[in-house]
Amino acid sequence: MGIAASRKGSDPVKEPAEARGAGRERLARALQLTAADVEAALDDLLPRPGGLHGRAQEAMRYAVFAGGKRLRPFLVLQCAGLFGARREGAMRVAAAIEALHTYSLVHDDLPAMDNDDLRRGKPTAHRQFDEATAILAGDGLLTLAFELLAGSATHPSGEVRAELVASLARAAGSDGMIGGQMIDIEAPDHELSAEQVIELQQKKTGALFEFSCVAGGILGGAGLAQRAMLRAYARDFGLAFQICDDLIDVLGSADTAGKQVGKDQALGKATLISLWGVDRARTEAERLAMRASEALAPHGADADLLRALPFFLLDRRN
Repeated sequence: MGIAASRKGSDPVKEPAEARGAGRERLARALQLTAADVEAALDDLLPRPGGLHGRAQEAMRYAVFAGGKRLRPFLVLQCAGLFGARREGAMRVAAAIEALHTYSLVHDDLPAMDNDDLRRGKPTAHRQFDEATAILAGDGLLTLAFELLAGSATHPSGEVRAELVASLARAAGSDGMIGGQMIDIEAPDHELSAEQVIELQQKKTGALFEFSCVAGGILGGAGLAQRAMLRAYARDFGLAFQICDDLIDVLGSADTAGKQVGKDQALGKATLISLWGVDRARTEAERLAMRASEALAPHGADADLLRALPFFLLDRRN
């Protein structure tokens, strides 16, 4: 079955009622509250600038608090809630994934990578500080993520903490996010097929979404079948998210997106938009959102926010 296929065949997508109207308002409020909680946790957990090395810590905090939707922490906390995991531990995992995600953005923006001057509507870390400081700040956020996962406050079981560390290492490593970035760097020199673009996106973006969902299951002691369900949701959600991100790059503006747009086309990088066109790509994102939503049907009303989330993001502008 191709990625466009719905589990209910080829009929037009029918969004769940909770994905619009009052459901959207509830989800928007939940995202706002979660972002505030996560930022408060990050404020406590991030080092405060001090000493001769304080500039790197200042840059770490600048990058983390420059804004953002905090989607990965939201996924951690919502999936952990499905399995009754402790909120305190889940919040530390949420902070860890946001720290690692922010490190990836800081490094992606560097002149040697994507060479971006704007991130979340603000100067990128290397523009606000300098390249060397940005590199060190990214390194600091990366290592902090694993320090948080390994801490006893995350979970009383050392085996659970070790599984979280190993899972994030795989998601962020050379067969995950870093591998996706390598493909992305080399993409302008190759004519990638749709399958190869999907592989790029599943590694560069999707791997951290998958960790975010499965980590909630790990914290809550979910079984193998339940973790497979979380992975299925995360993979479809992640690809739908990336298609929407590429649509913003093609159709959006820097003012609304909070970052430079049109770069993929300017660099000659293949995306699902360039390969399929806007209309087909948008239809694929809708169908992936439906498939992600259906994956969580066994959890009933407890998963309403997670099921609504993919549809909520389809209309985003940043």
